[in-house]
Amino acid sequence: MAQTQPHSASPATPSSTAMQSSIPPVPSLSHLDKVSFLFGYPIAHSLSPYLHNAVYSALNLNYQYLLYECRSLEACLSIARLEPKFYGAAVTMPHKVAVIPHLDVLTPEGEAIGAVNTIFLRSSPDGTRLLCGTNTDCIGIREAILQNVSKEDAKSMEGRPGMIIGGGGTSRAAVYALKRFLGCSDIYLVNRDKSEVDQVIAECSSKGFGSGLRYISSVSEAEKLEVPRVIISAIPDFAPQSESEWTARRIIETMLGKERKGAILEMCYHPSPNTAIDALARNKGWKVIGGVEAMIWQGLEQDKIWLRRKMSTLPVEKVKEVIAAEVSKPHL
Repeated sequence: MAQTQPHSASPATPSSTAMQSSIPPVPSLSHLDKVSFLFGYPIAHSLSPYLHNAVYSALNLNYQYLLYECRSLEACLSIARLEPKFYGAAVTMPHKVAVIPHLDVLTPEGEAIGAVNTIFLRSSPDGTRLLCGTNTDCIGIREAILQNVSKEDAKSMEGRPGMIIGGGGTSRAAVYALKRFLGCSDIYLVNRDKSEVDQVIAECSSKGFGSGLRYISSVSEAEKLEVPRVIISAIPDFAPQSESEWTARRIIETMLGKERKGAILEMCYHPSPNTAIDALARNKGWKVIGGVEAMIWQGLEQDKIWLRRKMSTLPVEKVKEVIAAEVSKPHL
Protein backbone atom coordinates (compact mmCIF):
# COMPACT_ATOMS: atom_id res chain seq x y z
CA MET A 1 0.00 0.00 0.00
CA ALA A 2 1.19 3.51 -0.69
CA GLN A 3 2.93 5.45 2.05
CA THR A 4 0.47 7.39 4.17
CA GLN A 5 0.95 10.94 5.30
CA PRO A 6 -0.50 12.80 8.29
CA HIS A 7 -3.66 14.77 7.63
CA SER A 8 -5.12 17.52 9.76
CA ALA A 9 -8.03 15.94 11.58
CA SER A 10 -11.24 17.43 12.87
CA PRO A 11 -12.53 15.18 15.66
CA ALA A 12 -16.02 13.84 15.16
CA THR A 13 -18.14 13.38 18.25
CA PRO A 14 -21.74 12.29 18.66
CA SER A 15 -24.30 15.05 19.11
CA SER A 16 -28.01 15.40 19.55
CA THR A 17 -28.51 14.80 15.82
CA ALA A 18 -27.63 11.16 16.43
CA MET A 19 -30.85 10.90 18.39
CA GLN A 20 -33.01 11.97 15.47
CA SER A 21 -35.18 9.37 13.81
CA SER A 22 -33.43 10.03 10.49
CA ILE A 23 -30.27 8.43 11.88
CA PRO A 24 -30.56 4.65 11.48
CA PRO A 25 -29.56 2.52 14.46
CA VAL A 26 -26.52 0.28 14.24
CA PRO A 27 -27.71 -3.34 14.10
CA SER A 28 -26.70 -5.80 16.78
CA LEU A 29 -23.09 -6.88 16.32
CA SER A 30 -22.81 -9.23 19.28
CA HIS A 31 -22.55 -12.32 17.07
CA LEU A 32 -19.63 -10.91 15.03
CA ASP A 33 -15.90 -10.61 15.66
CA LYS A 34 -15.46 -7.60 13.35
CA VAL A 35 -17.67 -5.45 11.14
CA SER A 36 -17.24 -3.15 8.17
CA PHE A 37 -19.77 -0.79 6.61
CA LEU A 38 -20.74 1.08 3.50
CA PHE A 39 -21.45 4.69 4.44
CA GLY A 40 -23.61 6.69 2.02
CA TYR A 41 -27.04 7.49 0.66
CA PRO A 42 -28.77 5.98 -1.30
CA ILE A 43 -27.01 2.59 -1.23
CA ALA A 44 -29.74 -0.06 -1.13
CA HIS A 45 -28.80 -1.26 -4.65
CA SER A 46 -25.12 -1.79 -3.80
CA LEU A 47 -23.43 -5.07 -4.71
CA SER A 48 -20.66 -4.47 -2.19
CA PRO A 49 -22.11 -6.68 0.58
CA TYR A 50 -22.07 -9.67 -1.76
CA LEU A 51 -18.42 -9.01 -2.63
CA HIS A 52 -17.03 -8.49 0.86
CA ASN A 53 -19.14 -11.12 2.59
CA ALA A 54 -18.04 -13.65 -0.03
CA VAL A 55 -14.45 -12.87 0.95
CA TYR A 56 -15.12 -13.30 4.66
CA SER A 57 -17.06 -16.51 4.12
CA ALA A 58 -14.31 -18.03 1.96
CA LEU A 59 -11.69 -17.10 4.56
CA ASN A 60 -13.82 -18.46 7.43
CA LEU A 61 -13.88 -15.11 9.18
CA ASN A 62 -16.71 -14.20 11.51
CA TYR A 63 -16.85 -10.74 9.92
CA GLN A 64 -19.70 -8.97 8.13
CA TYR A 65 -20.05 -6.01 5.78
CA LEU A 66 -23.21 -4.00 6.38
CA LEU A 67 -24.97 -1.13 4.64
CA TYR A 68 -25.35 1.99 6.75
CA GLU A 69 -27.61 4.16 4.63
CA CYS A 70 -27.38 7.60 6.16
CA ARG A 71 -27.02 11.21 5.02
CA SER A 72 -25.35 12.18 8.31
CA LEU A 73 -21.58 12.06 8.04
CA GLU A 74 -21.37 12.68 11.78
CA ALA A 75 -23.30 9.48 12.50
CA CYS A 76 -21.00 7.49 10.21
CA LEU A 77 -17.87 8.92 11.82
CA SER A 78 -19.23 8.16 15.27
CA ILE A 79 -19.36 4.47 14.33
CA ALA A 80 -15.87 4.59 12.84
CA ARG A 81 -14.36 6.24 15.90
CA LEU A 82 -16.28 4.53 18.69
CA GLU A 83 -17.50 1.06 17.64
CA PRO A 84 -15.06 -1.52 19.09
CA LYS A 85 -15.72 -4.08 16.34
CA PHE A 86 -15.32 -1.62 13.46
CA TYR A 87 -12.31 -2.28 11.25
CA GLY A 88 -13.09 -0.37 8.05
CA ALA A 89 -15.66 1.22 5.78
CA ALA A 90 -16.36 1.92 2.17
CA VAL A 91 -17.54 5.47 1.55
CA THR A 92 -19.77 6.66 -1.25
CA MET A 93 -21.84 9.74 -2.04
CA PRO A 94 -22.50 12.15 -0.45
CA HIS A 95 -19.53 11.59 1.89
CA LYS A 96 -16.52 10.88 -0.36
CA VAL A 97 -15.19 14.45 -0.27
CA ALA A 98 -16.80 15.69 2.93
CA VAL A 99 -15.12 12.98 5.02
CA ILE A 100 -11.56 14.10 4.22
CA PRO A 101 -11.18 16.87 6.86
CA HIS A 102 -12.26 14.38 9.56
CA LEU A 103 -9.56 11.80 8.81
CA ASP A 104 -6.29 11.48 10.69
CA VAL A 105 -4.22 10.14 7.78
CA LEU A 106 -4.66 10.37 4.01
CA THR A 107 -2.81 8.24 1.45
CA PRO A 108 -1.27 9.86 -1.65
CA GLU A 109 -4.12 8.45 -3.77
CA GLY A 110 -6.77 9.97 -1.54
CA GLU A 111 -4.92 13.28 -1.44
CA ALA A 112 -4.37 13.47 -5.20
CA ILE A 113 -7.85 12.40 -6.28
CA GLY A 114 -9.53 14.55 -3.65
CA ALA A 115 -12.07 11.89 -2.72
CA VAL A 116 -11.99 8.96 -0.31
CA ASN A 117 -13.89 5.73 -0.87
CA THR A 118 -12.18 3.69 1.85
CA ILE A 119 -11.60 4.20 5.57
CA PHE A 120 -9.17 1.89 7.34
CA LEU A 121 -7.72 1.81 10.83
CA ARG A 122 -4.18 2.16 12.05
CA SER A 123 -2.84 2.98 15.52
CA SER A 124 -0.70 5.85 16.74
CA PRO A 125 2.37 5.08 18.89
CA ASP A 126 0.27 5.57 22.02
CA GLY A 127 -2.40 3.16 20.75
CA THR A 128 -4.96 5.76 19.70
CA ARG A 129 -7.26 4.67 16.88
CA LEU A 130 -6.45 6.55 13.67
CA LEU A 131 -8.95 6.88 10.82
CA CYS A 132 -7.07 6.62 7.53
CA GLY A 133 -8.51 7.36 4.09
CA THR A 134 -7.60 6.21 0.62
CA ASN A 135 -9.12 5.86 -2.83
CA THR A 136 -9.28 2.38 -4.33
CA ASP A 137 -11.39 3.47 -7.33
CA CYS A 138 -8.17 4.18 -9.22
CA ILE A 139 -6.93 0.68 -8.40
CA GLY A 140 -10.21 -0.80 -9.58
CA ILE A 141 -9.91 1.04 -12.89
CA ARG A 142 -6.28 0.00 -13.31
CA GLU A 143 -6.87 -3.67 -12.56
CA ALA A 144 -10.08 -3.88 -14.60
CA ILE A 145 -8.01 -2.87 -17.61
CA LEU A 146 -4.78 -4.76 -16.92
CA GLN A 147 -6.56 -7.99 -16.00
CA ASN A 148 -8.50 -7.97 -19.27
CA VAL A 149 -6.00 -6.92 -21.95
CA SER A 150 -2.80 -8.55 -23.14
CA LYS A 151 0.58 -7.38 -21.88
CA GLU A 152 1.28 -6.07 -25.37
CA ASP A 153 -1.91 -4.02 -25.43
CA ALA A 154 -1.18 -2.66 -21.95
CA LYS A 155 2.31 -1.68 -23.06
CA SER A 156 0.89 0.08 -26.11
CA MET A 157 -1.02 2.47 -23.82
CA GLU A 158 2.20 3.96 -22.46
CA GLY A 159 3.03 7.30 -24.04
CA ARG A 160 -0.20 7.24 -26.07
CA PRO A 161 -3.50 9.06 -25.60
CA GLY A 162 -6.32 7.86 -23.39
CA MET A 163 -9.86 9.19 -23.21
CA ILE A 164 -12.41 9.73 -20.47
CA ILE A 165 -16.12 10.20 -21.07
CA GLY A 166 -17.70 12.26 -18.29
CA GLY A 167 -16.79 14.98 -15.84
CA GLY A 168 -18.04 13.68 -12.52
CA GLY A 169 -16.28 12.28 -9.47
CA THR A 170 -15.11 9.08 -11.16
CA SER A 171 -13.26 11.05 -13.80
CA ARG A 172 -10.62 12.19 -11.29
CA ALA A 173 -9.81 8.60 -10.35
CA ALA A 174 -9.82 7.72 -14.05
CA VAL A 175 -7.32 10.47 -14.88
CA TYR A 176 -5.10 9.31 -12.02
CA ALA A 177 -5.22 5.69 -13.21
CA LEU A 178 -4.46 6.57 -16.84
CA LYS A 179 -1.63 8.97 -15.99
CA ARG A 180 0.04 7.34 -13.00
CA PHE A 181 -0.56 3.64 -13.61
CA LEU A 182 -1.01 3.15 -17.36
CA GLY A 183 1.35 5.87 -18.54
CA CYS A 184 -0.97 7.61 -21.00
CA SER A 185 0.33 10.89 -22.44
CA ASP A 186 -2.54 13.11 -23.45
CA ILE A 187 -6.00 12.41 -22.10
CA TYR A 188 -9.04 13.50 -24.08
CA LEU A 189 -12.04 14.53 -22.00
CA VAL A 190 -15.48 14.27 -23.58
CA ASN A 191 -18.46 15.65 -21.69
CA ARG A 192 -21.65 17.59 -22.32
CA ASP A 193 -20.58 20.29 -19.83
CA LYS A 194 -17.23 21.99 -20.45
CA SER A 195 -17.26 23.68 -17.04
CA GLU A 196 -17.18 20.28 -15.33
CA VAL A 197 -14.16 19.30 -17.38
CA ASP A 198 -12.47 22.62 -16.64
CA GLN A 199 -12.84 21.85 -12.96
CA VAL A 200 -11.41 18.35 -13.39
CA ILE A 201 -8.41 19.74 -15.26
CA ALA A 202 -7.84 22.45 -12.64
CA GLU A 203 -8.04 20.01 -9.75
CA CYS A 204 -5.80 17.40 -11.37
CA SER A 205 -3.29 20.08 -12.36
CA SER A 206 -3.18 21.42 -8.80
CA LYS A 207 -2.32 17.90 -7.58
CA GLY A 208 0.42 17.38 -10.16
CA PHE A 209 -1.14 15.01 -12.68
CA GLY A 210 -3.05 17.36 -14.98
CA SER A 211 -0.60 17.69 -17.87
CA GLY A 212 -1.94 16.68 -21.25
CA LEU A 213 -5.61 16.86 -20.28
CA ARG A 214 -7.66 18.22 -23.15
CA TYR A 215 -11.36 18.94 -23.55
CA ILE A 216 -12.69 17.80 -26.95
CA SER A 217 -15.41 20.18 -28.07
CA SER A 218 -16.32 19.09 -31.61
CA VAL A 219 -16.39 16.22 -34.07
CA SER A 220 -14.00 18.08 -36.39
CA GLU A 221 -11.47 18.32 -33.53
CA ALA A 222 -11.89 14.62 -32.75
CA GLU A 223 -11.32 13.67 -36.39
CA LYS A 224 -7.84 15.19 -36.32
CA LEU A 225 -6.66 13.46 -33.15
CA GLU A 226 -4.72 10.25 -32.69
CA VAL A 227 -7.01 7.42 -31.57
CA PRO A 228 -6.90 6.74 -27.83
CA ARG A 229 -5.55 3.34 -26.84
CA VAL A 230 -7.86 3.13 -23.84
CA ILE A 231 -11.19 4.77 -23.01
CA ILE A 232 -13.03 5.00 -19.70
CA SER A 233 -16.73 5.78 -19.92
CA ALA A 234 -18.07 7.18 -16.65
CA ILE A 235 -21.53 8.48 -17.51
CA PRO A 236 -25.04 7.10 -16.83
CA ASP A 237 -26.77 5.18 -19.59
CA PHE A 238 -29.14 7.93 -20.72
CA ALA A 239 -30.03 8.65 -24.34
CA PRO A 240 -28.75 12.05 -25.56
CA GLN A 241 -31.36 14.80 -25.37
CA SER A 242 -29.70 18.20 -25.54
CA GLU A 243 -27.48 19.45 -28.34
CA SER A 244 -24.42 19.25 -26.09
CA GLU A 245 -25.22 15.62 -25.28
CA TRP A 246 -25.58 14.79 -28.97
CA THR A 247 -22.26 16.49 -29.71
CA ALA A 248 -20.57 14.39 -27.04
CA ARG A 249 -22.12 11.22 -28.46
CA ARG A 250 -20.93 12.06 -31.99
CA ILE A 251 -17.41 12.69 -30.68
CA ILE A 252 -17.47 9.27 -29.01
CA GLU A 253 -18.67 7.65 -32.24
CA THR A 254 -15.90 9.40 -34.15
CA MET A 255 -13.21 8.11 -31.79
CA LEU A 256 -14.60 4.58 -31.76
CA GLY A 257 -14.85 4.62 -35.54
CA LYS A 258 -11.15 5.21 -36.16
CA GLU A 259 -9.18 2.42 -37.82
CA ARG A 260 -7.10 1.43 -34.82
CA LYS A 261 -9.05 -0.16 -31.97
CA GLY A 262 -8.33 -0.34 -28.26
CA ALA A 263 -10.02 -1.18 -24.97
CA ILE A 264 -12.92 0.64 -23.34
CA LEU A 265 -13.96 0.29 -19.71
CA GLU A 266 -17.71 0.94 -19.43
CA MET A 267 -18.13 1.88 -15.77
CA CYS A 268 -21.94 1.90 -15.89
CA TYR A 269 -23.46 -1.47 -14.99
CA HIS A 270 -26.58 -0.52 -13.03
CA PRO A 271 -29.40 -1.15 -13.72
CA SER A 272 -27.93 -3.08 -16.68
CA PRO A 273 -24.44 -3.56 -18.12
CA ASN A 274 -25.93 -3.55 -21.62
CA THR A 275 -25.50 0.17 -22.19
CA ALA A 276 -25.60 2.18 -25.39
CA ILE A 277 -21.85 2.87 -25.11
CA ASP A 278 -21.20 -0.85 -24.65
CA ALA A 279 -23.17 -1.70 -27.79
CA LEU A 280 -21.60 1.09 -29.83
CA ALA A 281 -18.05 0.07 -28.85
CA ARG A 282 -18.65 -3.62 -29.60
CA ASN A 283 -20.12 -2.77 -32.99
CA LYS A 284 -17.00 -0.72 -33.79
CA GLY A 285 -14.69 -3.60 -32.87
CA TRP A 286 -13.39 -2.39 -29.49
CA LYS A 287 -12.53 -4.62 -26.54
CA VAL A 288 -15.23 -3.84 -23.96
CA ILE A 289 -14.57 -4.32 -20.25
CA GLY A 290 -17.60 -4.15 -17.96
CA GLY A 291 -17.70 -1.80 -14.99
CA VAL A 292 -18.38 -4.72 -12.66
CA GLU A 293 -14.70 -5.57 -13.10
CA ALA A 294 -13.68 -2.19 -11.69
CA MET A 295 -16.11 -2.61 -8.81
CA ILE A 296 -14.69 -6.05 -8.00
CA TRP A 297 -11.06 -4.97 -8.06
CA GLN A 298 -11.57 -1.81 -6.01
CA GLY A 299 -13.46 -3.91 -3.45
CA LEU A 300 -10.73 -6.55 -3.31
CA GLU A 301 -8.20 -3.76 -2.78
CA GLN A 302 -10.29 -2.61 0.18
CA ASP A 303 -10.21 -6.10 1.69
CA LYS A 304 -6.47 -6.31 1.08
CA ILE A 305 -6.06 -3.13 3.13
CA TRP A 306 -8.61 -3.96 5.84
CA LEU A 307 -7.42 -7.53 6.37
CA ARG A 308 -3.73 -6.72 5.77
CA ARG A 309 -3.46 -9.58 3.30
CA LYS A 310 -1.78 -10.03 -0.05
CA MET A 311 -4.12 -10.02 -3.03
CA SER A 312 -2.97 -13.55 -3.87
CA THR A 313 -4.58 -14.81 -0.63
CA LEU A 314 -8.03 -13.42 -1.44
CA PRO A 315 -10.73 -15.55 -3.14
CA VAL A 316 -10.83 -13.59 -6.40
CA GLU A 317 -12.61 -16.23 -8.49
CA LYS A 318 -15.24 -16.85 -5.82
CA VAL A 319 -15.97 -13.12 -5.67
CA LYS A 320 -16.34 -12.96 -9.45
CA GLU A 321 -18.71 -15.93 -9.36
CA VAL A 322 -20.89 -14.37 -6.65
CA ILE A 323 -21.06 -10.96 -8.33
CA ALA A 324 -21.81 -12.47 -11.74
CA ALA A 325 -24.75 -14.32 -10.22
CA GLU A 326 -26.11 -11.12 -8.67
CA VAL A 327 -25.68 -9.02 -11.81
CA SER A 328 -27.54 -11.61 -13.86
CA LYS A 329 -30.65 -11.31 -11.71
CA PRO A 330 -33.50 -9.41 -13.44
CA HIS A 331 -33.92 -6.80 -10.66
CA LEU A 332 -30.39 -5.55 -11.28
